[in-house]
Amino acid sequence: MALADTERAASSCGDPSAAFSDIIELNVGGQVYVTRHKTLIAVPDSLLWNMFSKKSPKELARDSKGRFFLDRDGFLFRYILDYLRDLNLVLPDYFPEKSRLQREADFFQLRDLAKRLSPRVSKDNSICEEISQSDPEDGGLQGCSSSDTLRAASVSGAMRSPSLDSRKSGYITIGYRGSYTIGRDIQTDAKFRRVARITVCGKTSLAKEVFGETLNESRDPDRPPERYTSRYYLKYNFLEQAFDKLTEAGFHMVACSSTGTCAYTSNDPNEDKIWTSYTEYVFCRE
Repeated sequence: MALADTERAASSCGDPSAAFSDIIELNVGGQVYVTRHKTLIAVPDSLLWNMFSKKSPKELARDSKGRFFLDRDGFLFRYILDYLRDLNLVLPDYFPEKSRLQREADFFQLRDLAKRLSPRVSKDNSICEEISQSDPEDGGLQGCSSSDTLRAASVSGAMRSPSLDSRKSGYITIGYRGSYTIGRDIQTDAKFRRVARITVCGKTSLAKEVFGETLNESRDPDRPPERYTSRYYLKYNFLEQAFDKLTEAGFHMVACSSTGTCAYTSNDPNEDKIWTSYTEYVFCRE
């Protein structure tokens, strides 16, 4: 019995991957993923393959809850993990972060995935984006010939600047709170201070599509893309900047509302009253 235990221990020392459990929890940039060990080592010589087959668990970084930690884009890692499951690339109809996903594929040393994501240049120097395996209608555009240049340019242009028909419809609500004081007489300028936080409510996938890296996900890191949330906020405090991004994404304002209440008042007539307000702007893309 002791001899058998000794042999198993020696075998584990010789094979670092044997020390990993079958189910592995990952913390990728604040996003939590649970997957199988065999999924992470599906592509030989990739970064994850080296981490989880050549190293032992003690050599890898962990977060405070013991999950293996990777300091990468947590939202884009879902596509990396999907690719590792069956070595097939599936992207949404409108995916504006293709170049960033290619950068992630390069980092994880997934050469085949990075190659699928990289644009190709035809003989006439026109750029033709390679279509992934998940696009059966355009599967024939693996390369660009002179006769296909116009059609390829149309496809790639649609991917970069999609029409409203190809975009998902929905609503996004922008809100912010502010406080201000009203002077003791009408001649005094009102003092207004906006709270440096703009909240975003709506479907997670739409919010990430519009605001990208400017969206702070720390308050709602595990929300699936097709679920709704009211916990996101922006990393800047300029409403005009948020409106510009929504307009560029094809949204238009359909409603707005605002409320104001007196938050502080004093019996001293010489002191200003402090008021608070909350304003919401509703944007729609049909």
